[in-house]
Amino acid sequence: MRRTILVTGGAGFIGSAVIRHLINDTNHTVINLDKLTYAGNLESLASVSSNERYTFEKVDICDAEEVKRVLSTHQPDLIMHLAAESHVDRSIDGPGEFIQTNVVGTYTLLEQARAYYAQLDDTKRQAFKFHHISTDEVYGDLPHPDDFEDDTNLPLFTEETPYAPSSPYSASKASSDQLVRSWHRTYKLPVVITNCSNNYGPYHFPEKLIPLVVLNALAGKPLPIYGKGNQIRDWLYVEDHARALVLVALKGKVGETFNIGGHNEKQNLEVVNTICCILDELMPGKSSYADQITYVEDRPGHDMRYAIDASKIEKELGWKPKESFESGIRKTVQWYIDNKAWWQSVQDGSYQGERLGTGK
Repeated sequence: MRRTILVTGGAGFIGSAVIRHLINDTNHTVINLDKLTYAGNLESLASVSSNERYTFEKVDICDAEEVKRVLSTHQPDLIMHLAAESHVDRSIDGPGEFIQTNVVGTYTLLEQARAYYAQLDDTKRQAFKFHHISTDEVYGDLPHPDDFEDDTNLPLFTEETPYAPSSPYSASKASSDQLVRSWHRTYKLPVVITNCSNNYGPYHFPEKLIPLVVLNALAGKPLPIYGKGNQIRDWLYVEDHARALVLVALKGKVGETFNIGGHNEKQNLEVVNTICCILDELMPGKSSYADQITYVEDRPGHDMRYAIDASKIEKELGWKPKESFESGIRKTVQWYIDNKAWWQSVQDGSYQGERLGTGK
């Protein structure tokens, strides 16, 4: 069945991947609602922007009247809520924007979705769903293998893991998750929630670790490693995540939460060295790019390990990642080499690769 899907934050990294997947691989109609902050880039959607099934609405999710207008005009069957401030370092420097967008914005969207849902006919009500996209960072961190002699049975985040956010960013996302759950329980709004591990891939804003390392390496700049570089993350290729999100939106049981991970636990230093090795092969210089690695003071409250148990979405919905870390990171590095115009336009704007999130 062809659906009309409203995607908030569709000009962002994950949102644009979702929209490209919806337009290229399904027959659904897509409404992209995005405020176009510093991390929103419509160039990431250039390949699908002329498609008749795609519409863009420049709207702030905190603007209730505009959100109401969009819902009334386009009559979506599904809302996929990805709009969020998402960078931990920026949340340390300026937490207020994260509370406004992630908490107040989600509240505003929920209230408008509730009013919209209430006036739908029975057929539309049966099909409607509000899909809230969140992060594994809401769970805090996990035991690190450096602290154990035997690390073979270290715990993973499950859908039942208690929330224990460490940063203003993760606290704001935890708050938004709980708002969504409460709107389901109190008002019977049909919702699903997903919590994902660290994404990477094409069109990633270059303040995040992997694109920052690639672009700094190519520019001959230092490759900053926080602390010892032994922080562990579970890496998920963004196009695998996009497939999972659409699957949950369409088929996930109302009221359920699904964790989405890539089965790729890697220490940050290992990630950086892998990128350097790929660049040494693809863009060889006079010396190894690894010579540019520098160690900097760790950021405040830095979680040491994230790792997702994605068995629920695999068992219930049949999703598995297609990309290994090795295949995905190679594709990602090659994409940045091949798409200089995209990242140069980003660097010419608000972000020049400076250190953020020192807490000072």
